[in-house]
Amino acid sequence: MAERMAKELVTEGKEIEDEEVRETTFFRLESLGYRVGQGLAERFARDRPRFTDNLDVIKFLCKDLWTVLFKKQVDNLKTNHRGVYVLTDSTFRPFGRMSMAVRSEAISMAQAYLWFPCGIIRGALANLGINTTVQAETSDLPGATFQIKTLQPRP
Repeated sequence: MAERMAKELVTEGKEIEDEEVRETTFFRLESLGYRVGQGLAERFARDRPRFTDNLDVIKFLCKDLWTVLFKKQVDNLKTNHRGVYVLTDSTFRPFGRMSMAVRSEAISMAQAYLWFPCGIIRGALANLGINTTVQAETSDLPGATFQIKTLQPRP
């Protein structure tokens, strides 16, 4: 369903005139991903020992959940040790068969396909006790970069 929504968003026109429709679609894609991420985290973290810190949770995401979703681990994980993590996948599987005839057009089309995985990441981390914001970008297809920022709970 998420792939169909992203495909419709891309094929309805080169530039979507109605920004509200675009934002609504992105919100729906991210929300679907959020729910999927919650379920995946619940299913695959169930039999593991409790995580000791946020970095362990992020490593679980990069190794175990990423392998379940995309049949490979994240290529690179960087952190500033202040709550910001950058995941880099140089061959992001959903982009593997995407046409790259016109580079700038392909990159803008690819952006629609990043909202669902952002939701998956946010949902999985929320289920494991970390509230985050997730942003994704691609500048070199078929690669994708996800930036995860942890949100501090309000006292």
